Amino acid sequence: MRLGRRVGRPRARLKMAERIMGLMAVVLMLCPVALWPQVMMTGAGPGGTVQLYSSDEVILEIRDPRRDLPCVVNPIDPVLGFDLRFHGGYEVKIPFRELAGPENLLTVLFRITPAEGAATPVFFFQRFHVPQIEEDTRGEATLEGFFDVGEGTYQVDWLIRDRTERVCSSYWTTTAALPGKDRDVRLTVSPNQVAQAQSEYFWEEPPVSRVIEEKPLSVKVLVNFAPQKEDSAVLEPWDKGALVSILRSISRQPQFASFSLVAFNLREQRVFYRQANADRIDFPGLGEGLDTLKFGTVRYEFLAKKDSETQFLSRLIREELGGPSRPDAVIFAGPKTLVERKLPESALRELGAPGFPVFYMNYNLYPQSVPWRDAIGNAVKYWKGVEYTISKPRDLWFAVADIASKIMKLRGADGSVQAAQRRTFRQ
Repeated sequence: MRLGRRVGRPRARLKMAERIMGLMAVVLMLCPVALWPQVMMTGAGPGGTVQLYSSDEVILEIRDPRRDLPCVVNPIDPVLGFDLRFHGGYEVKIPFRELAGPENLLTVLFRITPAEGAATPVFFFQRFHVPQIEEDTRGEATLEGFFDVGEGTYQVDWLIRDRTERVCSSYWTTTAALPGKDRDVRLTVSPNQVAQAQSEYFWEEPPVSRVIEEKPLSVKVLVNFAPQKEDSAVLEPWDKGALVSILRSISRQPQFASFSLVAFNLREQRVFYRQANADRIDFPGLGEGLDTLKFGTVRYEFLAKKDSETQFLSRLIREELGGPSRPDAVIFAGPKTLVERKLPESALRELGAPGFPVFYMNYNLYPQSVPWRDAIGNAVKYWKGVEYTISKPRDLWFAVADIASKIMKLRGADGSVQAAQRRTFRQ
C-alpha cells in the first residue's frame, strides 16, 4: 500500500502487473508513517466467523456508498502477473484538507466474496497512522491496496474510517478471466479463491510433488539479476519479481528433481550466489545474496577495460558449461545482455558441444525496442539451443513447459540426455 502526495503523473502508466509489484512501500509527504501490513482476517467467532464492529458490518451489508470522509475510490481490475496470479485492488484519494489537524488513524476494511463456488467471504484490514498535517496543505493523499484472486467474478465491499468515525465506503464487482488463447495456462490461485497479496519475493517455496524417474532430471540455471534498463541504478520491483517468478516456474516443474543455480550480475561482473545439486532452489539464500549487490556502481578497472563484461561472461560460460558437472540441461535467464563486444566464436568453438541442451529465457518486456539477439542469445544459437522471449505471463508458462518437454524427448534409451544432445549438435 502507499499513502503519498501526488505531484504529477508520468506520461504513460506502467503495466499494471509492474505497478502492483512496485507499490509495496508507504510514504506520506516527507514523513515516515507507522504502518501495519495489509492482513487477511481469520475467524475468531463461533464457527470461525470473522468478528466485526457492528457499525462496520452494517455499512458493508447495506452497500449504500458513504462519504462522511470525502474520498474517491477507483477499482483496479485484476491483471495476471508473472507469478501466474491475478492481482486486483483499489486506489483511494483523500484531500489533505480532510486529514488536516492532529495525528490521525485510518482503518481500511474490505470484504471479497466469490460469485460462485463456496462463496465464502474473505476479509482484509489495514491500519496506518497519519502524521499531523497543516490546515493549508494542498493536494491529496493516495492509498492503494491489492489482493490476489483466481479466475472468477467477485463482489468487493470496501470502507475506510478515521479516528472520528467518519466513513467513506464503496462497492464494486470485479472479474478475473484468462483470454481464450491463454486457457491452458495453469494459475497458482484456484478459481473463485481469494489470497493475500505477496509483498515478499524470496519466501521458501513449498515442496513439489516430483515425477519419479529412474534417472531424475537435473537442470543448471544461470540467471543475470539486472534491470531492464541498462542505466538504471536500482533493480526495480517488477524486474525482481519477474526474475524470481522465472526461477519459481522452473522449480515447480515436476520433471525437474535436482537444481544448480548460478546468480550473477553482469555490470558488477560478480557471481553473488551459488547452489549445487539441491532438491529445491533456496530462495531465502538467493535473496540474501542479492542484497550484497550495488546497482548503479561500476568499478574503475572495469570502466578502463571495454571488453571486461565480455571476458567475464566468456569465463563464466566456460566454467559453468565446461566443468565436470553434467546436468541434463542448462537454462540461462535474464534481461538483454548487451556488451561492448560479442562473445568470440573461437571461445565457443573451443568449448565445443556442451553435451546437454541449452535454453535461454530472455526477460524482455518491450521486445520491439530491443529486437536484436544479445551475447547469450548468440551463444545459445551457436549451440543449436532455443531462446524464448518472456514478455507476458503466458510466455513464461509456455517456455518452462516447452523446455521440460524438449528435455524429455531427448532422453536416450539409457535415460541419458547428454548422448542424444551430442548427436543433435553434430547434425
